Amino acid sequence: MPFTPVETPKCPKCGKSVYAAEERVAGGYKFHKTCFKCGMCNKALDSTNCTEHEKELFCKNCHARKYGPKGYGFGGGAGCLSMDTGAHLNRDDIDGVRNGARLEPRVIAKAPEGQGCPRCGGYVYAAEQMLARGRGYHRRCFKCLLCNRTLDSTMHCDGPDKDIYCRGCYAQKFGARGYGHLGISSMGLMSDIRDAEWQSDLAPKVADIDVGKIQARAGEGCPRCGGVVFAAELVLSKGREWHRKCFKCRDCTKTLDSIIACDGPDKEVYCKTCYGKKWGPHGYGFACGSSFLQTDGMTEEQISAQRPFVCPDTTSIKAPEGEGCPRCGGAVFAAEQQLSKGRMWHKKCYNCTECHRPLDSMLACDGPDKDIYCKACYGKRFGPKGFGYGHAPTLVSTSGESTIHFPEGKPLTGPRSSGGCPRCGYAVFAAEQMISKSRIWHKRCFHCADCRKSLDSTNLNDGPDGDIYCRACYGRNFGPKGVGFGLGAGTLTMT
Repeated sequence: MPFTPVETPKCPKCGKSVYAAEERVAGGYKFHKTCFKCGMCNKALDSTNCTEHEKELFCKNCHARKYGPKGYGFGGGAGCLSMDTGAHLNRDDIDGVRNGARLEPRVIAKAPEGQGCPRCGGYVYAAEQMLARGRGYHRRCFKCLLCNRTLDSTMHCDGPDKDIYCRGCYAQKFGARGYGHLGISSMGLMSDIRDAEWQSDLAPKVADIDVGKIQARAGEGCPRCGGVVFAAELVLSKGREWHRKCFKCRDCTKTLDSIIACDGPDKEVYCKTCYGKKWGPHGYGFACGSSFLQTDGMTEEQISAQRPFVCPDTTSIKAPEGEGCPRCGGAVFAAEQQLSKGRMWHKKCYNCTECHRPLDSMLACDGPDKDIYCKACYGKRFGPKGFGYGHAPTLVSTSGESTIHFPEGKPLTGPRSSGGCPRCGYAVFAAEQMISKSRIWHKRCFHCADCRKSLDSTNLNDGPDGDIYCRACYGRNFGPKGVGFGLGAGTLTMT
């Protein structure tokens, strides 16, 4: 069946085909952009000021002048209109007259043969010169031979007939023919061009060659069809050469590129969706959302057969003595290891010994028995006991035993020295020292001599007996006595 080109609308002004990139619509007709002008004053028009009348375009003024009402009282203002019909603007009535002015023909000095403008043959001066293949054109002559479109250095094409064309006319006259060439989209391509007489025998005739029929040697051709792959249609995937038309998803035949192609373990190519369905993880909780995923009709046996076998219980893989998990003795691999004091634990074994609460690096406490505990169990087992310790002041010891090493606030062992603590006589180290009148005390010994209240730099009072007191006890022992002193008059005694 012969190919029938799609007919394109013709411009009412010039009678040539109008394409989408250059069309202007007025009154249901399609005009070229260059033809969209007023028929009388030659003014360029747009959609806001054009008026169509019997396939002719006019600006609003010229349309009113030619077809509008005449006489006194019509138009823009009463008394200012005339009977002008715009006859003096019609270029057909007077030869060589445009807009009331006579156009005198311009005399062009002819240049010697082969030295002037290729279009008109006149001399070309530097100020108006346009170059194409080393030949100088007048700026007004530098136009497409077919559509008469004004050209510049970025859009002109030199034809094999030594003339110049715009890109569209060059492709239509000398370009490739047939389905797939010279169109905006693949569905709208055609072999006809603006007019049938523009067809040229100079264009190469391209035949549709099925390269899949040219079979290559075994292991060297396209993996899909086995044909020879040439450089113009080459697509690479894992070092294998594919035809561009064969580079499609194995399941859904979607055309692929280097971004969305996935190489499957069966040496085929898939799109990302089909690859995930066939080779990705299956079941509830995988991929885009956990609430609507399914296994696409696959049975559990099929899913299990496609997955490699992985032993989930690493505790059964015993490690050498002293090198495995302290809890179960199994080998600990990098993907599941948890560190605690240089020892590696399984992630599932890294829990509290007593309450079995799962732990992490923030919650784990290493006990003196080389095991791990949560903070609560560690405090119960190894923390201080008795009233006032723990999370609340009402906690008491669960076993009745006290873990306080110095119940009286004094060490039981250590070197005594004359420069030691004034209260206990033992040496005072920098981490626990408190200073009073150049004397150094233990932090636990820094309390009032009478009431044993803990002191600091804000409530310390040095007594004349060389001891330290709180403010109340200092006032009671060494302050003034009698009525009128102290907190209030008449309340003090001589005690």
